[in-house]
Amino acid sequence: MSIFPPLPLAKLEVGQHLYWQIGNLKIHGQVFLTSWFVIAVLILVSILATRNIQRIPTGMQNFMEYALEFIRDLAKNQIGEKEYRPWVPFVGTLFLFIFVSNWSGALIPWKLIHLSSGELAAPTNDINTTVALALLTSLAYFYAGFSKRGLGYFAKYIEPTPILLPINILEDFPKPLSLSFRLFGNILADELVVAVLVLLVPLFVPLPVMILGLFTSAIQALIFATLAAAYIGESIEGHGAEEHE
Repeated sequence: MSIFPPLPLAKLEVGQHLYWQIGNLKIHGQVFLTSWFVIAVLILVSILATRNIQRIPTGMQNFMEYALEFIRDLAKNQIGEKEYRPWVPFVGTLFLFIFVSNWSGALIPWKLIHLSSGELAAPTNDINTTVALALLTSLAYFYAGFSKRGLGYFAKYIEPTPILLPINILEDFPKPLSLSFRLFGNILADELVVAVLVLLVPLFVPLPVMILGLFTSAIQALIFATLAAAYIGESIEGHGAEEHE
């Protein structure tokens, strides 16, 4: 059952999906296809950048080293210099997947590929994708705290008094929801705005909006990765503060 009712708007339908039935499992076929396209692009770029590594990087190797340095700095600033290294792959994967997913929706004319039901769009244009990424982030920061403090990590929910347990839980668990809905809402809104402008003024107006969409798509990827790293750093920092005391 779709979360939203079908809404036809300039050939953009919200709530219509291509489903694949595999046994008792129902898969969003269009999200599966575009997600694997993004993964294939990332794998291909990684292979091209590392197949002939030079001491003085050029071309694709230089670009990927710049991206790695950027992700490293992001993780270091949010998690801390002593603890950030193990989390660089996770934060980097989040950032690159969301970044390429967002840009694929802005640059690739998915709508030209006709499906029997629904239509192709950026993976992050689907709430299921953004919720899955947010849940992975939740597991990551719970794991970060648990790996440092064991079961004592969960004692924070009853500090300074057990009476605050419900409030502490409500403060912590909505984090993935805010991440997922922020990303989903911004990407969906951007595609809807472009679709409306293409319908009303198809020649000139949509172009600057599409360029602005590329910028906001990159910002959304940065915000998601930064907040994910900040949550992990917050979980680890609690351990550090406890040891210091």
